[in-house]
Amino acid sequence: MAAQGSGIDASARSRARRRALQALYAWQISGSHMNAVIEQFRHEQDMEVADLEYFEDLLHGVEANVEQLDASLRPHLDREVAQVDPIERAALRLAAYELAHRPDVPYRVVINEAIEVTKRFGADHGHSYVNGVLDKLAAQLRAVEKRG
Repeated sequence: MAAQGSGIDASARSRARRRALQALYAWQISGSHMNAVIEQFRHEQDMEVADLEYFEDLLHGVEANVEQLDASLRPHLDREVAQVDPIERAALRLAAYELAHRPDVPYRVVINEAIEVTKRFGADHGHSYVNGVLDKLAAQLRAVEKRG
């Protein structure tokens, strides 16, 4: 199954997002440089089954744009970004990056993938929070696509 707009295997992209969520969580907690986190994940994770290029794009993109991403999320949150659960914060930042910088990925795919990774790694109802925030963010960042 190919992802829309590319010849990339959609399941490889899903795995890349799961690994990116874990790596972003580690980055947020450790304060390490992103390149060190990526290297660690290359050695520790089964990266050959994921889209490594997409994994790195997500992580470098979040790192380079974290202030802008947090600013775009802030109006849709009920607390400060730093107070959001670290898994939910990682999922929100990844999805915000994709919504803002990866128009090749349909917004519904971005939101669905964020919900799935939050269900897998986050708190019991964290995915509902992530869904609500991202639905509002998608309406802002992808208004034309969302209306269509």
